[in-house]
Order: sequence, then C-alpha cells, then structure tokens
Amino acid sequence: MPATPPQPRRTAAVIVLDRIVAIARAVRRALPGRGRGSRATWVALVAAAGLLVAMAFAVIGAPRTSEGPPPVALDPPPPADEVGTPSVGPSGGQAQPAATDATPSALPTAAAATVAEPTAGPSASAPSPTASAAAPTPAAPTPAALRADFAIPERALLSYGAAVTISNPGQVPVPQWKLVVTLPRESLYVSSVDGAQASRDGAVWTFVPAGSTGQVPGSGSVGVTFRVNGAAVGSAPTACSIDGAACTGLAD
Repeated sequence: MPATPPQPRRTAAVIVLDRIVAIARAVRRALPGRGRGSRATWVALVAAAGLLVAMAFAVIGAPRTSEGPPPVALDPPPPADEVGTPSVGPSGGQAQPAATDATPSALPTAAAATVAEPTAGPSASAPSPTASAAAPTPAAPTPAALRADFAIPERALLSYGAAVTISNPGQVPVPQWKLVVTLPRESLYVSSVDGAQASRDGAVWTFVPAGSTGQVPGSGSVGVTFRVNGAAVGSAPTACSIDGAACTGLAD
C-alpha cells in the first residue's frame, strides 16, 4: 500500500480562521431555529465573533521568528578606561595589556635630585689671595765671611808657637770653617794643636773646628794655636787662608 503523504502543518493563523468559520456556522444554524431570539444573545455572539476576528488579525500580523537555536548572549564590551594598548611580549607574540595610568607624578625623581642650583655668594667664588697664597717666608740672613789673623807669639831654637784668631764680622753665627796653613818645607811638622783638628798633605796643613770652636758667634771670634817644629831659620808659613780668604799677619 502506498504511504499516506504527510499533511501540511497548520499555522496559528489557519487555526484561528477555522474557529471563526466554525463559530459563524454555529451562529447561522442557531438563528433560524430560534427565530429572532433575544437581543442580548445576539449582541454577545457578535462581540465574541469580533473578539475572535481581532485575535486572528493580531496573530496574523505578529512577526514570525525563525525556528532555530536561541541567540547567543554576548558579554558587554569593557569600559573605555580599562582598555590599554596591547604590547607584544618577547615570546609567542601574545599581546599584553599596557599600563594606562601614566601621570606626571610617575616621573623619575632621581633626575630631579641631580639638578642643583648654583650657590651664590663668596663660597662659590675663587679663593681669596690670603687663603690660597701663603705669605712669603723671609729669606734667612747670609753669614758674613770669616777673617783670620796669623801670629807667632813665641820662638825657640828648633820650634815656634803659632796662634790664629778667627773672627766673625757679621751678626749671624758661622757653624763651620776650614783653616789651611802652608809651611815652607815638608820636614817641618805641627804639634800641640788646640782648638782644632789638624791633618797634613806634604807641607800643607789643614785645620777644622773641634769642640767649642765649632761655631763662630756673630761679632765674635775663636782661636787656634799650634807649634811648628824644625829648624827655626826660614820656617814661617808661606801661605794661610780661612775658607779661601787670605789670612793677615804673615809678615810677622
């Protein structure tokens, strides 16, 4: 047996129209059977028919919605003040939200701390001459050149006594000196030295300070005495000097 074809699906508008037609037929059948009937019954029937007609137009005019899955609810977009510029990370290329709270108060304070206003006043100027340059030290006075006076105060047959006076004409003491006496021959020798130490080089004898004669005071003098031994004839010194300056008194 052939299968019965499926009946078309009845919509809500078709159902309402079918009911209106059925009611109209029932009213038509009822009116002839009862005659004119009562006026109230007629008004009620007309009102019911009008109500059904209005419902039919409401259903037919209502917009049809397509059958299918319910609409997906979307989340509302975030507020504009929470959206930041995406930043690309070092790996994967994923965007990271950037900080949007950039205010002038976030400026680095270290840079401001390094700025210093120049200090005005005498402390920022060049040092004064009295602070930077010390007063010149006065030069020490130069000692004066010493003088020596040679004398033979005593003579004997084979020797004589000699005395040398070393004087300082200046005001500054002289700590060192050197007396050089040259005898006429090497056979003559010196002994009994007082006030100095003697050394010889042939016929030349050198005397240097010893003991209290080591310094000649200013405007003062020291004395050196010694004895020359040998034949008395022609035994007087041929030269005498103190620090390179010639002695006086050799003619005696």
